[in-house]
Amino acid sequence: MEIRKIGVIGAGQMGAGIAQVAAQAGYDVVLRDLEAAFLERGLNIIRRSLGKLLEKGKLDQSAHEAALGRLTTTVHLADLNDCDLIVEAIVEDEPTKLGLFRELDQTTKPGAILASNTSSIPITRLASATRRPERFIGMHFMNPVPLMELVEVIRGHLTGDATTQAVLEAARRMGKTPVEVNDYPGFVSNRILLPMLNEAVQCVMEGVATPEAIDQVMKLGMNHPMGPLTLADFIGLDTCLSIMEVLHRGLGDDKYRPSPLLRKMVQAGLLGRKSGRGFYRYDEKGNKIG
Repeated sequence: MEIRKIGVIGAGQMGAGIAQVAAQAGYDVVLRDLEAAFLERGLNIIRRSLGKLLEKGKLDQSAHEAALGRLTTTVHLADLNDCDLIVEAIVEDEPTKLGLFRELDQTTKPGAILASNTSSIPITRLASATRRPERFIGMHFMNPVPLMELVEVIRGHLTGDATTQAVLEAARRMGKTPVEVNDYPGFVSNRILLPMLNEAVQCVMEGVATPEAIDQVMKLGMNHPMGPLTLADFIGLDTCLSIMEVLHRGLGDDKYRPSPLLRKMVQAGLLGRKSGRGFYRYDEKGNKIG
């Protein structure tokens, strides 16, 4: 099962990053989103990222140009019908993902592998929307994709060995270290990480400390490179809420109940860095203000 051409659906921060590392690895890549404006924004993310690598000498001019030359964009799902691997990186919403995979199952070639970059939704559940569960798998990249080494590879209940091996090989070719984990809500990374972030939000709600103090305690006392509330803003508070809801619903334990403050902030549109305000304020480039 050889992978030569990769489709990426969703040109946001994650999708753009996945498209970039795939193109850098020598794959032909088709990046798809719903609107041309979204695709242009995604291409700008890729151009900036590759530009930084060029400036730092981690990429030469020919590799820079070759990576960009392997990328094409489209608003049409049909343009992915000859891809060997298609990675979904859209909003973390189960009904939306299920609808997309039903459509992909109809439009892509039968031998194509379908993968989800979901950060929490069970792969077996998503695979059930298709007639190819043996060629369905989870590829959970970390943000920012070009810099983070890990990819969680999650087999669904019916994922085939050939599919798994092909995806592990593709992840390694992209310069990542794939780690196989089992198919449970939140997998490993977010089952451990998100409850910590949620507890930090709860500490703010209860007046235990300010966001700045909580972040400082975790950075200085636990040697975390980034405080939990800064990280929550970076991930997106809406995404954090979605993951907590998946954990709470899927595992049935109230220790995974989303903090009421997290829910309230999302309702108010305070989503973190991408909206300009979360636990901190951000300028148009995503830098903290103050």
